[in-house]
Amino acid sequence: MSLKQELQQLHNRLDTAQRKLDGAKTRGDQELISKFTDQVEEFSKKINSLRGKQDYNLNKERKSLLDMPFSREITKEEQADLGKLKKSVRGLVLVHPMTKMGKQLRLEVMTGLRLKILIASSIF
Repeated sequence: MSLKQELQQLHNRLDTAQRKLDGAKTRGDQELISKFTDQVEEFSKKINSLRGKQDYNLNKERKSLLDMPFSREITKEEQADLGKLKKSVRGLVLVHPMTKMGKQLRLEVMTGLRLKILIASSIF
């Protein structure tokens, strides 16, 4: 299971436990209140742990992209046919400004990043 799916599943379980806790509080059932309070705390800890792991992975990927020596804006014509662009330029990494990585890199426009610059490539 991916990190994103696991995080979503934990959020769903936390929401369920939170609703059951609210129901137990309205009934005044102390046994269920303590049970669901423990579950809410447990799910919250797991969610925070997974978010930390997700942030760590995103930061690691961001650093590797920043280490790439070449980057430039992708023109509208190139954006129209990204498949052709990716096939013609090896090692190209495209980052859109609305993705998590784009926001992390504070991009304004769609950007292409490359590790090596090949003189034979006429497009990039």
